[in-house]
Amino acid sequence: MIHVRARLGAGRTSIEVTGHEEHERGGRVCAAVSAITQTALLGLDQVAAQHPDLVSVEITQEST
Repeated sequence: MIHVRARLGAGRTSIEVTGHEEHERGGRVCAAVSAITQTALLGLDQVAAQHPDLVSVEITQEST
């Protein structure tokens, strides 16, 4: 199961996506969730590149 946790508060938004789809569905839902999440992150990174004085994006790779 894929879990999406969003926390909203005074000028702050946090989104965490964890888990994986069960194999009987072929991974389509997992791929869709990954694509949407990564597209949003890449879009924010492009906004930050165009407006570095207004937006900062930090992407880190965590080891498993």
